[in-house]
Amino acid sequence: MKKLIVLAVALVIAISTFCLLNHKENDYLRIHIRANSNSEYDQQIKYQVKDAVVEALKPIANNIKNKEQMIELLNENVHLLTAVVDNKLRELGQNYTSTVKICEEKFPTRSYEELTLGAGVYDAIIIELGSGQGDNWWCVAYPPLCFVTADGDGDSIQYKSIFSKWFGNQ
Repeated sequence: MKKLIVLAVALVIAISTFCLLNHKENDYLRIHIRANSNSEYDQQIKYQVKDAVVEALKPIANNIKNKEQMIELLNENVHLLTAVVDNKLRELGQNYTSTVKICEEKFPTRSYEELTLGAGVYDAIIIELGSGQGDNWWCVAYPPLCFVTADGDGDSIQYKSIFSKWFGNQ
């Protein structure tokens, strides 16, 4: 009897994991930050801007219930996100600004740790720095897979995702 219960629990976990990791394109809000160019300097700028964007979106993502709510909030506040990016660019001494838009866009297949998103059209936050001709940094804004927080001593990183929230491991 115990073996049957363990087998049933394992089956439920396996099916749940499969369902969670096999969202449709429409279940994700991707985020792309495109660098001004592929120079090493512009790529470093991109990562510093990414840190500022992630920091700005963390408190928003923690209170969002679904992708549509996230998109609505971002559309209402796109000017604030643009200001975060442009302020960071000014702080870094750049003479160009950004373009921030929330739209549908076609993407190739990409992997993020264990998650692979197939090629297709996705809702996305697109942030172009200057000309936007450089390589991009990408992640998933909803469910919030790319927002991280450091613990009290700052030495370790904890990834926050909707999956951990569903299983109560906040």
